[in-house]
Amino acid sequence: MRKPSCDKKDTNKGAWSKQEDQKLMEYIHKHGEGCWNALPEAAGLLRCGKSCRLRWLNYLRPDLKRGNFDEDEDDLIIRLHALLGNRWSLIAGRLPGRTDNEVKNYWNFHLKKKLINMGIDPNRHGLNHSLPRQSHGASTRTSSTSKSRACQTVNYDNQACNSDTVLEDEPPGLPDLNLGGLNFPTH
Repeated sequence: MRKPSCDKKDTNKGAWSKQEDQKLMEYIHKHGEGCWNALPEAAGLLRCGKSCRLRWLNYLRPDLKRGNFDEDEDDLIIRLHALLGNRWSLIAGRLPGRTDNEVKNYWNFHLKKKLINMGIDPNRHGLNHSLPRQSHGASTRTSSTSKSRACQTVNYDNQACNSDTVLEDEPPGLPDLNLGGLNFPTH
């Protein structure tokens, strides 16, 4: 069994410097993506191929979307999570410029709390009578539009949503998800 390339003693493992980022970007712009194991040496980097690949895919790609998620992205993530569960790569594939890791972190640290505050179980996407719900008078960042869209993923018989329910009740203005060809898990 061979040793992983990241275990070499002359390999940097800490934060990336601006100079390293620049070397990686210049190399990829000139030679393209791929051959990640050979890239570090060819680009003059003391990193492993996996580190270079992840740095490029998650931080340096020019098509990455920076900044906060907007309300439509929130709604789409909630709806797709109701259909797909924690399949972050599939969900991120429907959010141009967002990475699977970014979507996962946003779900875990923001959207789950948002659903809990609305009285919705973030795992089953059904009403959770044991969770405290925000009163209508409470001030909150969540708009009524967002609440109504998120609640459309809820089956009010307190059962988990299925793909037919969510796709039929799609609110106007959201993009066509083109989910017909995907196999969805049954709950």
